[in-house]
Amino acid sequence: MSRMIVPHTTPTPDSAPEGVRTARKVRTAHTVRKAVVPAAGLGTRFLPATKATPKEMLPVVDKPAIQYVVEEAAAAGLDDVLMITGRHKRAIEDHFDQAFELEQALAAKGDSVRLDAVRDPARLADIHHIRQGDPLGLGHAVLCARHHVGDQPFAVLLGDDLIDPRETLLSRMLEVRDRHEGSVVALMEVPPEQIHLYGCAAVEPSGEDGVVRVTGLVEKPSREDAPSRYAVIGRYVLDPAVFGILDRTPPGRGGEIQLTDALQELAAGGTVHGVVFDGLRYDTGDKADYLRTVVRLACDRADLGPEFVAWLREFVAGLEDGGRERNRLAA
Repeated sequence: MSRMIVPHTTPTPDSAPEGVRTARKVRTAHTVRKAVVPAAGLGTRFLPATKATPKEMLPVVDKPAIQYVVEEAAAAGLDDVLMITGRHKRAIEDHFDQAFELEQALAAKGDSVRLDAVRDPARLADIHHIRQGDPLGLGHAVLCARHHVGDQPFAVLLGDDLIDPRETLLSRMLEVRDRHEGSVVALMEVPPEQIHLYGCAAVEPSGEDGVVRVTGLVEKPSREDAPSRYAVIGRYVLDPAVFGILDRTPPGRGGEIQLTDALQELAAGGTVHGVVFDGLRYDTGDKADYLRTVVRLACDRADLGPEFVAWLREFVAGLEDGGRERNRLAA
C-alpha cells in the first residue's frame, strides 16, 4: 500500500469556521481525536461523470459531498482527518489544500464571502492523505490507516454517506465509546427487501435507550438469512484492535477484505455496540438518492430555499397538470 502522507497545518481556533470552533470547545473529554475517510472507490454507478472526477467531489448544491463528511467529523471534535484516496483522486487533495492564486484574486476583488468559502475546507481540520494503491475493499482501506492511527481509537466516515448536519449521530457514538470502550457502529432499520444492500447486525438489548449490543454481523445477507433489519451504515468508531484482525482477514465477499468480517470477530468477543439512528441520512453513491439529497439540502438553505421551493411547487404542479392532460387525451 502507498503511504504518501500530505499534512496540512492545524488550524488555529480563530481561523476555523464558527461551527467547528464551537464543537471543539464543547467536546474536549472524548478519547477519540482521529477520523479516517475512505475515498478510493471507482464510482462506477455514476459513470461517465466519474471517469475523470472523483465521485466524492460531485457537488451537493455548492460543496462536494466529501466536504460535508469532513465538516461532520470536525463538528464532533475530530481535528485529525486521514483520507484514504487512490489514483485519479488528486482533486480531493487539492480541494482541502490552499489555492493561493484563487484566494489572491478573490481578495483583490474584496469578495470576502467566496474567499471564506474557498478557505474553509483547508481550515476544518489537520488533513492528511494516504493512497490505497490496490482497491481491495473497505477493510483494506481502513488497514491503510494503521501507521497514522497507531494504538488510538478512531472514527471511520464513508465519503459518500452523508448524515444531515443537524444530526448528532457521530457525537453519540463517541459518547458510547467513552462509556463502553471497544468499537461502535451506526445502525439503521431498513425494509427487509433492502437488507441485502448492507452489512447486517445481530443485536441484543444493552439497557440503554438507542444503544444495543452487537453479537454478530453478516455482509449483505439475503432477506431470508438476515439476522435482523438493522443495517450498518457508514459511521464507525473503532478500537485499534481491528488492525490486527484486518491484517489476517482473507478476502471475503466480492474478493475484497471486508470490514464487516473483522467486526464480526470483535462482536464475538462482546466488544461491539451499536447506536440506532433514525434521523436524516443521504446515500450520495446512489443516483436517485443523490438527486433527493441535492433537493432537500437546497430547500433547507436560507439563501436558496425560498426561491427554489417556490419553483419546485410550480414544477410539480406542471407535472400534475401535464399528467391530467395526457390522461384526458388518452381517454
